[in-house]
Amino acid sequence: MTPDQYCQDKAAQSGSSFYYSFLFLPQERRRAITALYAWCREVDDVVDDNHDTGVAQQQLAWWRAELARLFSGAPTHPVTQALQPHLAPCGLTQPMMAEVIDGMEMDLTQTRYLDEIALDRYCHCVAGVVGTMSARIFGYTDPRTLEFAEKLGLSLQRVNIIRDVGEDARRGRIYLPVNTLQRFQVPASEILNGKHSERFVALMRYHADKARELYREALALLPREDRRAQRAGLLMGAIYQTLLDEIEASNFEVLHQRISLTPMRKLWIAWKTWIRNR
Repeated sequence: MTPDQYCQDKAAQSGSSFYYSFLFLPQERRRAITALYAWCREVDDVVDDNHDTGVAQQQLAWWRAELARLFSGAPTHPVTQALQPHLAPCGLTQPMMAEVIDGMEMDLTQTRYLDEIALDRYCHCVAGVVGTMSARIFGYTDPRTLEFAEKLGLSLQRVNIIRDVGEDARRGRIYLPVNTLQRFQVPASEILNGKHSERFVALMRYHADKARELYREALALLPREDRRAQRAGLLMGAIYQTLLDEIEASNFEVLHQRISLTPMRKLWIAWKTWIRNR
């Protein structure tokens, strides 16, 4: 199996909405973004698949060392081998990728975020930076496009947090900031115990509005001349906004189920968005 095939399999097996945004890209850009996504999945799996914090920290330390090998020209893992040819052409740097690992380490060291500032820092590392790296791969002419990609990444991560509240709680994590829990009078214990209430719905609606606000701000930043190049990002935004609509329509019943869109619906949204932005 070649490194590119490894990355393709990794992306396809994830079932993520991101996979659908890659399907319409030109071959070389598709190879690059698939390799980046596969790398993100690898480091994310370290946290999600390990119940031993010490082991997970050792594995993330290995990935930091692999980053050094990647940027010195001697990667050893299939995903970094696949990614290497795209680093210079796309302007990807070691500090950018290191920030993603920083975000994964946050998941190992903390299970609560005090306020929006702290949560924004986490979202920047695990999603905003990935957004700007993706935008570089897709191609851009205006620096504002990177700002668009950062904001879009933050919006997508907020939707992820809303969708996964129950799943994260079962792992002992609550990403919703402590100050907003207090504002809406939702004790952490109620989320950890899966208690759905009107107070919880109001809390979730607040965070849904925040995700939508970030999405609108992102779209306002994208220059017209870069819309075509950034169609994959616009596609992701459309899928996630539809997902957020579905979650809200369920009255935010996310504590005991994971709401998702079917593959066919994702593909339909992807196709419509791609055609609209030709």
